[in-house]
Formats: sequence, C-alpha cells, structure tokens
Amino acid sequence: MEIKNLAEELGSNPYPGRGIIIGRSPDGKKAIAAYFIMGRSENSRNRVFVEEGEGIRTQAYDPSKMEDPSLIIYAPVRVLGQYTIVTNGDQTDTVYDGLASGKTFEQSLRSREFEPDGPNYTPRISGILDIHDGKFGYALSVLKSANGNPDACDRYTYTYDKPIPGEGRFLHTYRENKNPLPSFEGEPKRVSVMDDIDAFTDMLWTNLNEENKISLFVRYIDIATGIYETRILNKNV
Repeated sequence: MEIKNLAEELGSNPYPGRGIIIGRSPDGKKAIAAYFIMGRSENSRNRVFVEEGEGIRTQAYDPSKMEDPSLIIYAPVRVLGQYTIVTNGDQTDTVYDGLASGKTFEQSLRSREFEPDGPNYTPRISGILDIHDGKFGYALSVLKSANGNPDACDRYTYTYDKPIPGEGRFLHTYRENKNPLPSFEGEPKRVSVMDDIDAFTDMLWTNLNEENKISLFVRYIDIATGIYETRILNKNV
C-alpha cells in the first residue's frame, strides 16, 4: 500500500467526519494517537474536548444550544493500564469495560454496531494502543452498515503488532462530503507521521477544513516509560 501524505489526505477532503490516526514516531521511541471531530450542524459544532482523568470527553461549548447529546457527548479517549482506547463514540466505554472483564478489543465490540443515525449510519471507528515492557502494538476497528443497508453490520479489525517507525494508519468515518454521507471504505490508510508532537498537531489542525473542524486531540507516549504528552485544540475557545 502506498504511503499517503496526511496533509494532502486531509486537505483534499472537506468532510472526513471523525478520524483516528495511530502510529509510531520516526525515531521509534513514541506511540502516536490522534483523534479529531468535525461537524456540519450547529449541534455538532457546539462542542469542545476537555480532559477527564488520563483521557478526554466531549462537552457542549454553549449548553443552552445543545439539542441532542446522544451521539455527540462521549469520552473519545480512556486509559486502562497498558491500553489507550480511542473511538468516535460511547463504545470507548464498551471497550474499557470489556478489557476490564477479560475480553479482547474485538470481543468487546461484538455488542456494538454502526450509529443509528440513518440515512448516514455512521461507522463506529475504534482504536487501541497496547504499550508494555517496552513494546508497542495497536489495532483499529470499523463497524459499518452493509453498503448503507442497516439490516446488516460489517465488522473489520486490523491489527499492527510491530508498527514501523515513521508510519501510521488513518481511519475516518466518511469517504466524502455527500448526502447521505458515504461510509469509509477499505483498510485504514497508510500515512507518514512526525517525531515532533507540536509540528504534527499543527499539520493536522491546519489541514482540517476550516469551516467543519471542531476539535483535535494528539498524544505521544514514550514506549519505554509510558510517559505521555498531550495536545488539545478546540475551535470554540
């Protein structure tokens, strides 16, 4: 698979929806996780990321304008020991609880499907980073309708046991900006990543569509020590 320029991938798509990027820094020392949200409606755009424990949560920027919180207020990032969980919905909690009870990432998501927001039927995208004993691996999951048919859920899990330095995988909810919104297709895109968290954060934020972007989370985790750095950017400030 050809490695994609992430700036070009973002810049050429005005509405990829919500996106997860996981990878390994070029120097091999850091595990990288990023998550962004976008929105077209006033309700979707009325959000910010706030820190919650070792993770983050979405929150209404102006509570008086919040209409329906069901699919837009959730914890995109949670940490359970060696695991960092990143998802585009409340399935973060499903994975967290599943891991805590001894299930695998894939087993935990068996109880979930795509979002009930027809006619889009937004895919549930999820990622997990496993960092322990100086080792790092990750997996990504997509739960999507069967080509827009809500009668069936297609499930895909992609596992990367030995991530290559300088590379990551990019998964987002929508293929392009249409009505209804077409779901992401294919395996997660192979993309290049950077050593510098601030440069990487700036590149992502700059290339997300100015009108539709809402919030961005980026975390670099030292694979040897587990110590991490986090950046959070919100359009609503």
